[in-house]
Amino acid sequence: MRLVLLGPPGAGKGTLAGSLKDSLTIEHISMGDILREEMKNNTALGKQAKMYIDRGELLPDEVVTKIIEQKLKKPISGQCGFLLDGFPRTVQQAKDLDAILRKIKNPLDYVLYLKATLPVIIQRLTGRRVCRNCGAVFHATNRPPKKPGICNECGGPLYQRADDNEETIRTRMDVYTHSTQPIIEYYESQDKLLPLDADKESEYLAVMLNEKFNENG
Repeated sequence: MRLVLLGPPGAGKGTLAGSLKDSLTIEHISMGDILREEMKNNTALGKQAKMYIDRGELLPDEVVTKIIEQKLKKPISGQCGFLLDGFPRTVQQAKDLDAILRKIKNPLDYVLYLKATLPVIIQRLTGRRVCRNCGAVFHATNRPPKKPGICNECGGPLYQRADDNEETIRTRMDVYTHSTQPIIEYYESQDKLLPLDADKESEYLAVMLNEKFNENG
């Protein structure tokens, strides 16, 4: 199974990706994780990415596409496909992805589009707490830590991201909706878009998707 995961911050992409990765035996390919790893290892691509990030700019299409191409061309040991998260983010990236997958003869099966309403996203993101040490994510009400302010995984301190406030979230959602619409239309034209009600919990969506994919063989 070869999937792309689209959705705004707070739609539950991380939780859904974790569930599908295990149940479908596919690799979760997160652009954010890849970039952090490339920068940590100080690779040529990592240095190039850091230059743009430090300037507060989006990475050019050719940079992120090159990173994904390198990843997809490597054999995925013991896996039956992949789930792309954080790529593509532009129509050009989507076209480049199609070209890469044609080369390796592994076209996409579905593009999962998580649609969540603004009140739900605000509730999720304003309650989000992140560990300063290991990056584990908790929620003040939905997934509270065992000890207030302390990470269950490593014992590190939890904090609230500066951009996890209602005003910033509304702005980010406006930007996301505007920038993502052309990609949605692109995949709709290929009959690959699968809209999902992300107001529902990710665990419910994972069960529903597994049933659908199993039915399709």
